[in-house]
Amino acid sequence: MTAQTQLSSGAEDNDTASWGGLELLPGHPIMWVLILSELVVFGAFLLTFSGARVVDPQGFAQDQMQLDRLAGGINTLVLLTSGLFAVFAIQAVNTGNICRSRLWLVLASLGGAIFLIIKMIEYRAKFDAGIGLESSTFFTLYFLITGFHALHVVLGIGILMVVAIWPSRINVETGAAFWHMVDMVWVLVFPVIYLVR
Repeated sequence: MTAQTQLSSGAEDNDTASWGGLELLPGHPIMWVLILSELVVFGAFLLTFSGARVVDPQGFAQDQMQLDRLAGGINTLVLLTSGLFAVFAIQAVNTGNICRSRLWLVLASLGGAIFLIIKMIEYRAKFDAGIGLESSTFFTLYFLITGFHALHVVLGIGILMVVAIWPSRINVETGAAFWHMVDMVWVLVFPVIYLVR
């Protein structure tokens, strides 16, 4: 083994130790640090929501009836489809088809935009009905959790658009990893807030 090979091997060992195995996941390890921290935050939000529901089950059930389950369900399908487009973008970049990868990234972003439009329509209906952030504990948590998620959708769209400009394999995998986190969080948020009684 040459000195240069030993130095390379040592550098890889140092990288492995510094990321604690995260470098084995697709994309850049720092994105996985961000994803894990965001999952902790969303988990805390959902635990808080569930705990508040235990304290006031009747009030939460009444407020939940005012939510648009159809809009929430459509948004779930939109984000899952958008996540599938992100998978196709990874497959395309892995086969060297940069143009197709860019197309899938743009379509994934478009799915995020559709999600936001539906969410804004849903918010507008609540505001028109006189329901706001301070209407009840349920709606305070509803707007905080879904609004925080919507901000992540906006950030995810931005990441996907940047990745579409520079679609290297690691960039596409990194952007798709964040987008899948956004999908996964909504798949948890939707049933907890809209469906579970």
